[in-house]
Amino acid sequence: MELQTLTYLVVGASFALYIGIAIWSRATTTGDFYIAGKGVSPVANGMATAADWMSAASFISMAGLIAFLGYDGSVYLMGWTGGYVLLALFLAPYLRKFGKFTVPEFIAERYYSKTARIVAVICLIFVSFTYVAGQMRGVGIVFSRFLEVDVTVGLIIGMAVVFVYAVLGGMKGITYTQVAQYCVLIFAYTVPAIFIALQITNNPIPQIAFGADIADTGTGLLEKLNDIVTSLGFNQYTSGTKSKIDVFCITLALMVGTAGLPHVIVRFFTVPKVRDARRSAGFALLFITILYTTAPAVGAMARYNLLNTVQPGAIGAVEGNLEYSARPEWMKTWQQTGLLSFTDKNGDGRIQYYDDSNAEFAARASAYGWEGNELSVDNDIMVLANPEIANLPDWVIALVAAGGIAAALSTAAGLLLVISAAVSHDLVKGIFMPGISEKRELLAGRIAAAFAILIAGYLGFDPPGWVAQVVAFAFGLAAASLFPAILLGIFYKRANKEGAIAGMLTGLLFTYGYIEFFKGLFLKWAGAPWGENVAANWLFGISPEGIGVIGMLLNFAVAISVSKLTSPPPEHIQHLVEDIRVPRAA
Repeated sequence: MELQTLTYLVVGASFALYIGIAIWSRATTTGDFYIAGKGVSPVANGMATAADWMSAASFISMAGLIAFLGYDGSVYLMGWTGGYVLLALFLAPYLRKFGKFTVPEFIAERYYSKTARIVAVICLIFVSFTYVAGQMRGVGIVFSRFLEVDVTVGLIIGMAVVFVYAVLGGMKGITYTQVAQYCVLIFAYTVPAIFIALQITNNPIPQIAFGADIADTGTGLLEKLNDIVTSLGFNQYTSGTKSKIDVFCITLALMVGTAGLPHVIVRFFTVPKVRDARRSAGFALLFITILYTTAPAVGAMARYNLLNTVQPGAIGAVEGNLEYSARPEWMKTWQQTGLLSFTDKNGDGRIQYYDDSNAEFAARASAYGWEGNELSVDNDIMVLANPEIANLPDWVIALVAAGGIAAALSTAAGLLLVISAAVSHDLVKGIFMPGISEKRELLAGRIAAAFAILIAGYLGFDPPGWVAQVVAFAFGLAAASLFPAILLGIFYKRANKEGAIAGMLTGLLFTYGYIEFFKGLFLKWAGAPWGENVAANWLFGISPEGIGVIGMLLNFAVAISVSKLTSPPPEHIQHLVEDIRVPRAA
């Protein structure tokens, strides 16, 4: 059977499963739509949370970043994993005990203020739309490869699919769909990794293969990779180029931002009891760990196979580089999507792939007759292309396509639901139309989700970076805006509404302004970005991916200072704070 036909069958079968589950578990009440009726078991919620968490950034982009950035890419791995532990231990049980539908609802009641709720909705929308821009980019990439169409066409098709089951099923439908998606994506991620690990090192366990020797050579995979990349002018694979302060801030921003992500937090509202929130957090961490410990091996092996493909002979030899006319089928397919391109700069009909920005390597490259790097490979395609580069069986390639779609769609749907809940529950019902019927609120939620998909699609068309990089911006915004308000709301009785509002606005405006200035986010139509995104221009040497830490510190400083200078919260709110810190009662 041809690969294309097989891919259609595998992806089609997974789609039929998701849509069938969405229809079976269709939301009929607002409770179903927002928090799945609080009836999800801890194991199922752990799987759904893992699928929600392991977005296109984790499945598609993270290993690609590690493949191309090497050591520098590990900040994403450390930040996202550590952040989940922070969320599971310090926030999830307390928020579950509070028992509200959304994060803005928690902030409204804890800070006894409708204004605080509106500010929280604004923060949530900024975070979620930034996050979903990355996800929709991932959706477009996967569909473009799967259907062999331009990435824009792939994005439009993905939007239509998300619309069907996110708008129809609500949280209840999404939860059980995500359980199925977790099973698909983790199988799709680990199976090719096992095949490739066996192929390269004779060891079937990717985590061990990462540090093992290449088969029959006695040379370690990482040692060999270092040799190849430095011979082509790239930085050492196992050495980083980021400054210590930037590594620290990016890692911390990703960690703290995780704990402020509304679409992950809301998952802990779907279980029956506080104890179940802790248990589901533990299961989710277990399920997430499987992928996160596999990713470094996937990244290293993908880079190794790519370099060996385009540089099959001796570096500098006349016939050492891959002849363009003999390029493998996977290159032709990705060229159709626009995510891989080749320009024959020296007209020799062969592919030269090296770091042409390396001034020290320039003289050697010139002596080889090379006139610049000729191959451009988008970071985000590496995981999807990896099985093809390694010549794995067609059914494995089809499986990875299904896994990539599952990862991208699961998080996109979760984010769109959070946005729709913020609009319908927090703004329409909570602020503007308190007397609205449940049926009309549900309709408002679905209409909001539909509009959110259109905006998400627009943002995904022209994101400000790779999938994982865009997601990092979302984490920075969450760290700077919502996280301090949630943390102080649980652990600091003296925090009041004036402090929370001032803190959220300060953190959000500072962080968003910095990202917009250097990367461009929502204001590209107005000419953003306005500053050259280089270390020399950054505040304290901190990149836009890590600036959320400074935003968070500003938020804490402003929130605590303003709270101390204004009236303390009412007595009943202080009792409420003491009560939610004792999770055993619910």
